[in-house]
Amino acid sequence: MDRNPSPPCSDAEEEEGDAVGNTVYSKHWLFSVLTRLIEVIAPAEPDPAASPEGARTELDEEMENDICKVWDMSMDEDVALFLQEFNAPDIFMGVFAKSKCPRLTEICVGILGNMACFQDICMSISKDENLGQVLLQRLCDSDSPTLLETSRLLLTCLSQPEVANVWVERIRENPSVCDCVCFIMSSSTNVELLVKVGEVVDKLFDLDEELMLNWIKNGTCRSVGPSVDDSPEELPDFKIVPCILEAAKQVRSDNPEGLDVYMHILQLLTTVDEGIQAIVQAPDGGKETWSLLYDLVCQELCQPDDPPIIVQEQKTVLASILSVLSAMFASQTEQEYTRIRKSKSYIYMPLIGSLIRILQYMEGCGKRAVDNSKESEQEETGRTDVNEEDFHLKILKDICCELLSNMLQELTKENTLEGLHQGHLNEQTCSCAFQNLLPLYFASVESFLEVLREADQTLADNLEKRFPSLKVHT
Repeated sequence: MDRNPSPPCSDAEEEEGDAVGNTVYSKHWLFSVLTRLIEVIAPAEPDPAASPEGARTELDEEMENDICKVWDMSMDEDVALFLQEFNAPDIFMGVFAKSKCPRLTEICVGILGNMACFQDICMSISKDENLGQVLLQRLCDSDSPTLLETSRLLLTCLSQPEVANVWVERIRENPSVCDCVCFIMSSSTNVELLVKVGEVVDKLFDLDEELMLNWIKNGTCRSVGPSVDDSPEELPDFKIVPCILEAAKQVRSDNPEGLDVYMHILQLLTTVDEGIQAIVQAPDGGKETWSLLYDLVCQELCQPDDPPIIVQEQKTVLASILSVLSAMFASQTEQEYTRIRKSKSYIYMPLIGSLIRILQYMEGCGKRAVDNSKESEQEETGRTDVNEEDFHLKILKDICCELLSNMLQELTKENTLEGLHQGHLNEQTCSCAFQNLLPLYFASVESFLEVLREADQTLADNLEKRFPSLKVHT
């Protein structure tokens, strides 16, 4: 059976006034389904299909089919308003409180999620404190489909400015939400769920820095978590960064958009000192984070066999990754991490090579954008798109140049010789680097040129000729 069967053809036209709003759906049919739903969670007589505790654990096929039709129909605003008037959210509250049927819970949360897409209904749902608390408790559910629909509902509400603060405050006051979310990120293999939970976390951190700080600082408390029965289960200690990394590893190959989300979460962490410390002062000194991001930049994104235009597709995820790497590189608080980064030239030089390649590809994209702009000079929309692309590429270039300048400034003769041997450094790549770094990062370029002179005098001389401002006066 399809997960969400198409809504049935209605006989509403046969009875005047039975249609829901401007739809062809029947009020009577919707009433009957909701009434049967009430009977499912509060049967008048014992049901032989029920569990020993007296609650049904499975839906019969007809009821599931009908309630799924309501799920699909609830995407229509007239139907959503009708369900609201019929107090469907209160009925769903009863489902969440009494039902032991995961499929039924999933569908009811899904219907609420559709209803929340409409502003007035979303405000009503959001202001219901009891319903809000019950929905947050769904994040501790053990059923992945229910978790997915709960995450979708929360993201819908957080995306509406009129009620976003209500949910942020509610989540801030419920520390268990952090641990439940961390549990999902660290243990789930459901990519769709991980992406949606990541979008919720990303939105929360973007909306409220205080909440992000709380999750960074207090994410290791023990609290009630998912359980298969009524007995609460104590979760292990969680730290936000390892959980984010685990989720990123799960989504990296199957969902590029999901990887983008988790990299942006890491970037948001680096906007506060506590977040940077959470990354670089991990037990491994930030090695796992650095290793993952290094691997993404040097082995997966914007590779030599990719066309230059690839940088357009990957600009946001690259900007997030490089921003985190830059923050980690600049942090001097963890001596072990500093020692690792300076001694491992095999980590050092390929990253420099990748940064220069990104700059080279952006130059190609910049030329193409100029050509496109000239062709569409009379088209206002076309100019707007190009300008937006230029803006995002500029952000990427700024981040890329900052990290590259910092890395070049710390190169040793041994690192430089290794880079020349591996092909990461040559006249073409160095020229590209200098072209992009000058004049803003003059000191870094000058420092690198002195080291390069020790490793390859001829190359240094050639670069001085290309960039006269660097010529050493004696």
